[in-house]
Amino acid sequence: MHRAHAIKVEGIVVEVLSDRTCRIELANGHRLLGFIPGKARAGSVRLAAGDKVNLALSPYDLSEGRIVGKNENVTNL
Repeated sequence: MHRAHAIKVEGIVVEVLSDRTCRIELANGHRLLGFIPGKARAGSVRLAAGDKVNLALSPYDLSEGRIVGKNENVTNL
């Protein structure tokens, strides 16, 4: 997937599944798997349930996406 074709969305972490995957819920209620890329894991990015994250989705497969950032300036409700 070329980055120019990626769909950028924001979601909330519902469940942390393992060290590099978690279940994300989008604003429209759609749930998908989010993967933390290697550079983010090397930078010790930790996610917990309720964290808001930015995702990059492939236009061909909307069931999983790459987590590209964490919104740290937003308070979780």
